[in-house]
Amino acid sequence: QVQLVESGGGLVQAGGSLRLSCAASGRTFSSYAMAWFRQAPGKEREFVAAISWSGGRAYYTDSVKGRFTLSRDNAKNTVYLQMNSLKPEDTAVYYCAATALTIAVVDISYDYWGQGTQVTVSS
Repeated sequence: QVQLVESGGGLVQAGGSLRLSCAASGRTFSSYAMAWFRQAPGKEREFVAAISWSGGRAYYTDSVKGRFTLSRDNAKNTVYLQMNSLKPEDTAVYYCAATALTIAVVDISYDYWGQGTQVTVSS
């Protein structure tokens, strides 16, 4: 079992930055691929970014490429999503997810989910 706890969300003006963190329990964190998804009001949950267990591979949805950076620290059982140049359309609840399988961009591939953290970007 893996438990995930997100933090770092909040209210920021357009153009600003936030760093989300996802702390994981469990001794096998380093073997899990991790990802962030987000869900805006009235919309489907969508993929944001994913990182392989080693951190050697990372994928991003097109709308965040060049603005968001996903990283992980396996010694701290934590993944980080650095979000720069935030836009109002980035407003959503952001969820951290983990899978023991290979890195993936679809939510059905992920077995463990955090409770979510709200990100609100004002214009």
